[in-house]
Amino acid sequence: MKKIPVAVQMFTLREESAQDFAGTLKKVAELGFNGVEFAGYGGLPVQEVRKILDEVGLKAAASHVPLADLKNDLTKVIEEQKVLGSRYIVCPFLMPDERNEETYQSLLSFFNEAGETCRKEGLTLCYHNHDFELEKLSDGRTALETIFDGVPSENLQTELDIYWLTRAGEKPVDWINRYKGRTPLVHLKDMTVDEEQFFAELGTGGVDLESVLALGEEANVEWWVVEQDQSRKTPFESIEISIQYLKNKLPYLNK
Repeated sequence: MKKIPVAVQMFTLREESAQDFAGTLKKVAELGFNGVEFAGYGGLPVQEVRKILDEVGLKAAASHVPLADLKNDLTKVIEEQKVLGSRYIVCPFLMPDERNEETYQSLLSFFNEAGETCRKEGLTLCYHNHDFELEKLSDGRTALETIFDGVPSENLQTELDIYWLTRAGEKPVDWINRYKGRTPLVHLKDMTVDEEQFFAELGTGGVDLESVLALGEEANVEWWVVEQDQSRKTPFESIEISIQYLKNKLPYLNK
């Protein structure tokens, strides 16, 4: 089995990070995670963040960077990733007024150009989905298909979020297979089986996690990323349950 490392998306720990960024990273390492996916740097310079990562033994798996920042200062974003040692820059979210056919079409050229710039600098641009991209456009395709099929794979990779795919009525394994070899980052999440479909700790809900994990090597996944947008436990309790589930399924994590 390919030893695919596991990161936690720091948005999960946003309140903890705001109080003690360094201490939060230290605790993530102590729980057995291999890395983190950033959603901001706690107001710290990236040089300081890199120092903390090295001290606690974590890697920078990727960074979620708002679309506005990608458009306004991609050079700075790239330089920050180089300092952090992160290879992946992820566009994480589109605002409601950006979720229309005209914007999706305009994004294709932007992602192509930005992705090419990243690639020339040794980095990879990715796009992270929610459920709104699974809505059909006028040509019958989903917005997510429009994005990934409209930009060459060398300039835009996927970060498939299996919770949002499942919530939209899709099967995550179908999407991983569809874009096999283009899925370096996969967001692992679970979902309650009741009508609320709330975010759940891994292994406690109804998402078919085992089938996703089984595709990791074949699909050339580079990082599994645990994220829990909201939790009814403390975020640390939630990610501890999730990493324990993964340790049971992926024995190499225990070494």
